[in-house]
Amino acid sequence: MECIQEVRTFGGTQKVFRHESTSTRCDMEFAVFDPLPDTSVPKPTLFYLSGLTCTWANVAEKAGAQRFAAEHNMMLVMPDTSPRGVELAGEDDDYDFGSGAGFYINATEAPWSRHYRMFDYVTSELPKIVSTELGGDPDRFGITGHSMGGHGALICALKHPEIFRSCSAFAPITHPMQCPWGEKAFTGYLGPDRTNWAQWDACELVQATTFDGLILVDQGDADPFLEIQLRPDQLQSAFDKANLNLQLRMHRGYDHSYYFISSFMADHLEHHAKFLSP
Repeated sequence: MECIQEVRTFGGTQKVFRHESTSTRCDMEFAVFDPLPDTSVPKPTLFYLSGLTCTWANVAEKAGAQRFAAEHNMMLVMPDTSPRGVELAGEDDDYDFGSGAGFYINATEAPWSRHYRMFDYVTSELPKIVSTELGGDPDRFGITGHSMGGHGALICALKHPEIFRSCSAFAPITHPMQCPWGEKAFTGYLGPDRTNWAQWDACELVQATTFDGLILVDQGDADPFLEIQLRPDQLQSAFDKANLNLQLRMHRGYDHSYYFISSFMADHLEHHAKFLSP
């Protein structure tokens, strides 16, 4: 693993690492903010999953999350959104499929199944690196994300509550089986049989999960993707049916951008800090 960038910020260090991934079979990059780089005490760690077209840089440079992570002595881990440079035909044709659009699932359809295994990367390979090499406390992992990354955060927590003790999301894709972004991605990565899609859909997973913590979701009511792609009302209905805890907050006038995310980042760090305290 190679450190390719390091800067000082809010009393801690922001680093970017490049490594050869066994999950995606290509080089991957991820960013880490360490609020206490000079201490060896294992730290609570929040994984942030970004949305369509993004890399680690979007949240690291736009969200202002480091400031609030430093206040809670919490590490931030910010992975990429998909494999890069694997030279698959069509991977760069569309913004919502292929490069920058891994959807945090494990693809089963060729040729995507060889590299597009972001779920394994986020739930297994990267947490191991963080805990064994970077000082993250494996007993205090949380996960959050935005849009496609909000979908990723939800399914990671719902499928692996033994790994992630806390969860939140900004404007997540809540029911990918029932929206154009999700239907396109799932058809390409998983094939046309929709019965195989349910294991990657938060609204379906809530019926069988053992995750019992409060999940925070923030959504702007001026988000242009609200009605067709995101549908937080469907997530609320699914949580109500499963008798699980969801705090869905609608915010007047906010859109889908990092102006929205940065406005409520402090609340999300505080939410996770409550669950990840010793």
